[in-house]
Parts: sequence; structure tokens; C-alpha cells
Amino acid sequence: MRNYLSTIKYALGISLVLSATGCSDQLDEVQPQTSLNRDLILSDPNAAMTLYYGVYGSFRNYHYTLFTLGEMRSEIWADGLFTESEDGGLRNYYTHNIDANNVPASNWAGFYSLLDKVNTAIKLFPQTPVPDDEKNRVLAEMHGLRAFVYYTMLKTWGGVPLTTEPVTQVGGLEELYRERATPEAVMAQVKADIEQSLSLFGSDNALTAPFTGTSKHIYWNRAATLTLKGDAYIWSGTHMGGGSADFATAQQALEEVSAMGGLGLVENYADLFNPAREAGNQEIIFAISYEKDEATVGAYGSFRVNTTQASTLLLDPYTNPRSVSQAYPYLSGASRVGLSESMIQKLQSSGDERIDATFEVMYRNAPPTYPIAGVLLTKFAGREDAGAQLYDVDFPVYRYADVLLLLAEAKTKQGVDPSAEINQIRERAYGSDYTPFVGGSQQENMQAILEEDLREFIGEGKHWWSLRRAGNEWVFAYVDPVYLAPGQEYKLLLPISVGMLNSDPKLTQTPGY
Repeated sequence: MRNYLSTIKYALGISLVLSATGCSDQLDEVQPQTSLNRDLILSDPNAAMTLYYGVYGSFRNYHYTLFTLGEMRSEIWADGLFTESEDGGLRNYYTHNIDANNVPASNWAGFYSLLDKVNTAIKLFPQTPVPDDEKNRVLAEMHGLRAFVYYTMLKTWGGVPLTTEPVTQVGGLEELYRERATPEAVMAQVKADIEQSLSLFGSDNALTAPFTGTSKHIYWNRAATLTLKGDAYIWSGTHMGGGSADFATAQQALEEVSAMGGLGLVENYADLFNPAREAGNQEIIFAISYEKDEATVGAYGSFRVNTTQASTLLLDPYTNPRSVSQAYPYLSGASRVGLSESMIQKLQSSGDERIDATFEVMYRNAPPTYPIAGVLLTKFAGREDAGAQLYDVDFPVYRYADVLLLLAEAKTKQGVDPSAEINQIRERAYGSDYTPFVGGSQQENMQAILEEDLREFIGEGKHWWSLRRAGNEWVFAYVDPVYLAPGQEYKLLLPISVGMLNSDPKLTQTPGY
């Protein structure tokens, strides 16, 4: 019985019962209900749309997973300063303390539960009484989301079990067994879903469908599919033998996004993380939604500070001394992970406006030296509301800055000058008197891209994936070899647990572990 239940947990989320969490503002007309069955979905358009909104509610639950998988194995947070006990789980990521007996993100990080909901929507929506234009839009979004999830899993584990059908019933344990598909098969599924998504979107470039009743870009869209296409084809060109043909395909997709109306960099970087500026934000392509009375951001508690310590730590002790509690009276958390002094110095040495909008350095009240105590990640701090801190900043999955840096990468890997895209990023960061980047060798261009990526996306779960997509040599160039060194390429992918192997005789361990 234990193995059977364990297999169900890591595998395919066997129920059609779907929660409608997190979309109350879109569901005013939906029948009040806590679960949906197949017959109701196929007969009631309100129930079908509850299934649709429920997928996004479920996707939001993976914010922390997307952040940790995409960022915490990079150099950003390694050997950082903090004021409380270290977050041991996150330490395992950035020290690469990973083996078959110490597995982060076990049970495939729960992604198969999300995939089962997406598969259910893809399976049932063609048969629902939803109007055809809305139906096609929903299906286009679901294929895009499925491609994104499988692409994330491919980058994390390599080959993973593939399933594109929802699980409706289980007659026996053996029906749940799934072997790992090859990485090539997983990438083929990603690319197939991307093309299906684009076909269903047709010429619909709206960043949010009218039937959602919002102007926030919190539903998958054609620009998101094209950005994912650029991302995935650079990966397959770099790691899977696609070479120049895949880089050219990526460039074409990304240039199509850059030519779309209504998209571009916002003038003020801080506006990207201002909850009051989220509606219709021209830089956001697709984001996870957070709203008061719906859901708030919970991923960054270890990147803040507790209220007791906040009263003893200072910000700007030499120029504008004030305690953290004076500056952020309602902010709370636990300082359990941080930036190293060398990383702080690297990021603060350039007059980059992104840094001031991302974190603040906390100092101990010990004049005259005022030693650094840690940092406070403020990018997703939200705002004060009714005497409390409201963590309601949307989490960008893709934004226009991604498009520019991905396009720069696709060009670089084809030997084309990426300076135009890099300089758009730099001009926003440093102002009109910025120092323009002048294209150089392929290595110089790639390093310039990664340096902008580092500063642009702190806290957004991107930098590890950017290093990986650039190529293994870039991972080893940026990550401390004490933690990850050439010859340990197998560690670029995560293992699966012994319990998973015992539960499913068809599974095999990630190579190298």
C-alpha cells in the first residue's frame, strides 16, 4: 500500500477534481462549487471556465519551485551573509550538495499534478459548450503552458516520463508506471506543443483575452509562446545538436515578439515591481498573479528579516541612517540566505538603477565600520496596506527584457552582433549617459549578455537557466568550483529519489548519480 500511494503522489494526479482557487475576480458568474466532474465540464460553460481558471490557480502554486530551480543553483546567493540560521534546503541548491540520497525537488517537484490539470483542459475543452473563439484561445494557452512545464522539467532532469492524457481512473498499480522518455523525445513534445499553441492562437496577439476581464498579463498568450520558442530552440541548438538552424529559428521567433505592438521596456525599472503599475504593463508578457484577498507572494520569506532584528539593523548608515524597521515597518521574514560581500560590491559598483530596486544592504549598528549584516530583497516586498505588508507583486515568467537578452544570445551564437539588444537593456539600467556595449568576440558577447542577465533578473528564477542555456563552460565559469567543477557535468541535472525508483520499476536514475 505504501508504494502504491507513493507512486500516485509522484506520478499523475489521478483525480479530475479540480480546484478553482485564485480566480475569484473572474468567477462572479460561475456556479459556486468546490469540485468539478467531467459531465458538468462538458455541459456547463461556467464549469468549463472554472477548470480553465483553476489551471492558473494551480500554476501559481509552483512559484517557489520555479524560482528555486531557475536561480538558486547559480552563483547569486552562494556564501551570502544572513542574520539567522541558514536555510539548509536552499544551501543544498547553491552548494550543489546533491546526490541520490539528498534530492531536492523530489517527486518531479509535483509537476505531474499540474500537468494532469493541463491535460484535462486540453482533452475536455474541445467538447465543451464554450464559444469557439474562446475555446481556441484556451487550448492555445494550455498547449503553451504544457510546453513550458515540460521544458522546465527537461532542463531540470533531462528525460522525464511523458504523458499528454489526463488520468481518469486507475485499475492497477502497473498502469501508473512510466519510464523516462529520452531528452530528445521531451524536447520534441515541447516543440510540438509550441507549434500547436501558435496554430491555435492564429493572429491573436492580445496579451490577455477579453473574456478574462483583466488587463494584467497573467494568462498565457501568443507572445509568451513565441518567447518560449526562442528560449527552447536556443537550448536545443546548444545542447541537443540543433546548431545554427535552431538558433536561426529562435531568432525569428524572438524578432516576431519584438515587432509586436504594445510591448517594450518600461522606462523605470522599479515600475515592474509596483503593484499599482501591473495593469497593462508593456514589459510583462506573462506573470503569475498576486492580489489582495486572493493570494500573496510567499516565496521570499528567507530573503527578508525578522521584526526584532529589523529594529537593530541600519540602512545607509553613512548617508541617511535609519533602522530597517523605520524604512519597512511591516516587513517580516527571516534573514536566512543572502548575498556575499563580493557579490554586493560587484552589483553596487556600477550605478545601475536595477540594483536599488532589487535589494537593500543591512548594516550592523556598530560605528565606525558598520559591518554588513545581510541584504533585504525588496523587489517583491509589495506595499503597506491597512497597517500590514501586502506581498502582492506579480511574478514575471517572461517579460520583454527576456526577449531582448534571448535575441542577443541567438544572434551571438550565430556570430551576429548583439549590441543593439544589449544596449537597450543598458540604457534603461544606467540612463542616457550609459556606456554602450560594442560587439566583440563570441565569448565577449556572451559574457556581456550574462552580466546583464545577472543584474536584470535577481529573484526572478532565471540566472541558473541562463548559464545552462549559454553552455556548460559558462556554468563552470560562474559557479564556485568548490561546489561544482568541470568533470561534474552530471550534476547539472537533478537526481530522482530512491523512493521514486522503488515505487516504479520502469524508472531509472539520472545518469551519473
